[in-house]
Amino acid sequence: MKTIPILIVLFGFNIAAYGGALNDDIDSLIKAAKERTLHHVKYDGSYVSIPYPNGDVPLNIGVCTDVVIRSFRNVGIDLQKNVHEDMAENFNLYPSKKIWGLSKPDKNIDHRRVPNLQVFFNRFGASLRVTGNPDDYLAGDLVTWMLPGNLPHIGIVIDEKSSDGSRPLIVHNIGEGPKINDMLFDYPITGHYRYLGK
Repeated sequence: MKTIPILIVLFGFNIAAYGGALNDDIDSLIKAAKERTLHHVKYDGSYVSIPYPNGDVPLNIGVCTDVVIRSFRNVGIDLQKNVHEDMAENFNLYPSKKIWGLSKPDKNIDHRRVPNLQVFFNRFGASLRVTGNPDDYLAGDLVTWMLPGNLPHIGIVIDEKSSDGSRPLIVHNIGEGPKINDMLFDYPITGHYRYLGK
């Protein structure tokens, strides 16, 4: 009998973490992601000094992370600020030293790097199992992949399906600007997250 209240609490927590009353926020994020595909953006990941907070690289350039950053910014979530604040307090939890040789956070670029976002979403969102079941990937989810050449990639799952109706489509920028593509299982998936800044 003592385990029943614990199960109820955990079940209730999972509902909140995986959607529940946040449907309006999820819908807004999906709409913001789709809106990104209307912009002409040259694929360019150059280091750019940007304002803080709410800084952005020039709107005509960007990479996969900028699709995510701009989509969240359109729903009032500043990943530049959120990532920087956590890295300033917990720098050693992030791979910036190991991968890029940095000794401290850099608010101009940290949030634009997929490995940093993976750590952040794992810490402050829901980190979900990576599976081969398309039904496990819900609209608003974030997915990371490893592309050929060991290039990390990220995209947002949306509420549209592939032509055969079996896979959710992804908004991402893989080199030709923000697009909607059927590519969920085209590359090895390295992470699956849900995050709404809550």
